[in-house]
Order: sequence, then C-alpha cells, then structure tokens
Amino acid sequence: MKTIIRIILLCFIVSYEGLSQKPFWEAGLYSFFDNTEFGHSKVQVPQTMAGVRIAPGFGVRFDSVHSITLGVNVLHEFGSNEIIGDLFPTAYYKFDNKPFKFLMGAFPRSYAVERYPRIFFQDSISYYRPNINGILLEYSLKSLLINLWLDWTSRQSYEMHEAFFMGFSGKYNVSIFYIQEFTYMFHFAGKMNPAVEEALHDNGILLTSLGINLSGKTIFDQLDFNGGWVVGLDRARADKTGWIDQNGFLSEARIEFKSVGLYNTFYVGNGQMYYYKDHNNELYWGDPIYRTKIYNRADFYIDFLKNKSVSTQLIYSLHFAEGNVYHEQALKVSINLNNIRFNH
Repeated sequence: MKTIIRIILLCFIVSYEGLSQKPFWEAGLYSFFDNTEFGHSKVQVPQTMAGVRIAPGFGVRFDSVHSITLGVNVLHEFGSNEIIGDLFPTAYYKFDNKPFKFLMGAFPRSYAVERYPRIFFQDSISYYRPNINGILLEYSLKSLLINLWLDWTSRQSYEMHEAFFMGFSGKYNVSIFYIQEFTYMFHFAGKMNPAVEEALHDNGILLTSLGINLSGKTIFDQLDFNGGWVVGLDRARADKTGWIDQNGFLSEARIEFKSVGLYNTFYVGNGQMYYYKDHNNELYWGDPIYRTKIYNRADFYIDFLKNKSVSTQLIYSLHFAEGNVYHEQALKVSINLNNIRFNH
C-alpha cells in the first residue's frame, strides 16, 4: 500500500513539474448496505453486502482538453478482519473536447455503463468491480449520446480465464420521445494449459427500446417510461452450438416527486443466461434473477440528501418472481469532492 501511494505521488510530481500546468485533486467515498432476502429462490441467493470504498486521486490538466489522473479505489467490507478487502488502481488519460470524449487506462466504471439496466450489470458490480480497464469513446450532443467501450476483465494465466467486454450504448431524443440502445459482447476464453479442456464462450445482450420523458413537464420531477425488445445470445465455440438466443420484453418506469421516487422494471420472455449453471457469475455479470421467465422489481426510494457532492439514498425493493415476493433493503451514501473546474 505504501509503495503504491509513493508511486502515485511521484508520478503526480513528475507530471506537474514537467508540464507546469493545472494540478487537481479529487476524493470519493461510497458506502453501501444491501440486504437481499431471496430465501427458497432457485435463481438468486440471500445475502448482505456492506462496505465502504475510498477513492482518492490526483491529476494534471494541460492544453485545456487533456488530463491525466492517478489514484486508488480501496474497499473495506463491514465485519471483515482485513482493513483492505481489495484495491484497484486508477490511472487514465482523458481527452475532453465537446462533443468528443476519449479515455484510456483504469477509470471509474460509471463513466461508461451507469445507464445500463440490471439485466446487463447487477448491483454488486458497482460494489466490487468499480473500475473499467480499457477504453471509452463518447460522442454527446443535446439530442444524441453514443459511447463505445472496452473492458479487459481478466488476463489469461494458469488460474484465470482470459475475458473482456466490448460494449455500445446510444440514445437519441426527439422532443419528449427517445430511442435507446444498449449492447455488449463478453468473450470468455479458457485458462492457460487447463487440466480439463473448456469450450470458449461468447455471450451478448442487445436491448432496443422506445421511451417518453415527461420530467419537469408535470408536477413530478422525473416521469419517464420506456419499453423494448431484449435478446440474449450465447455460444460455446468448441461445442459448435451456434448462437443460442433468448428473447424477451423489458420495460422501465421512473416516477419521482421531491425526494421520493419509484423505479420499476418488468421483464417477460425466455429465461436468460443459458450457461449459468456451468460458469455462473464468471460468465454473466447481469442479475441472475433474469433467468426466470417473468420478473418485476419495484424500488421505492428516498433521497435524504442530494446535491453535486453528496447523495444519500434509502431503498426498499420488492421482487416478484418464481410465484413469490422477495424483499430487499439498501442504504447508499456517495460523496465526491474535488477542486476541478472543468467537467468530467
């Protein structure tokens, strides 16, 4: 830990002195308590996830559009005897010249996939995999947002599979209406010289939906509805399965007034994640409850405090699946401080 901090400080000093440009600092804290009650479920497990993440960083901005950021993202899990549960380095270059943005290195996952539905990434991904290791290219206008990203999640070794994501998302607005697209492909190769040969897997999800956004046009602060078709794709190359597709309908609705809101998601169709029993969450990062054929989740939330620096949210969720009603309670606190005078 001391060695990493020394390297970060040294890089910061060298960058600052060599470029003689504007230095900046940032500090993030994210604490979560998430208790899921999925007793007797065949597709989910009951568990409590709780901890706090601290993410300090330093950087240098130069030539008005270029910047370099160095830092760490450290997790301590509540109840653990270990002071540090895991540690992820943050180190990336950013080019930001509207409407284009380009990042390369190890940077916060939220920069690329914050809007993705849970069928792509379940909640625990933000708790335990905070950074992307790869590339983000984004083009954003008032009516159009497009991004392409690559996340290299695992380097092949005798113990680890080679694995990476390639993703795309886009949204186009016309007045109160919009069309949006989310997709990724996950490549999951074998280990180095495995004792037992495993098929190379690819899986992907595509979601295209139409929506209407009435936020600010009624008494509600947020009023947004969308629905569309989702297709999950799987294949095992060595088994010559070809592409196996699972189709369904996914809708989202968000209603918020003052500090109180409801976020509802509904899915009906084929069960997703065809090879889950073989590779579970190594192969799939989405919520495994989407293996059911019909599922509804209702999140009731209260934002006790929400501004540019602090967010405190209490959430009570009802999960309707497998003919049962499951419960979940969560409390999340996010604090982001910095002296940056330009946009991320």
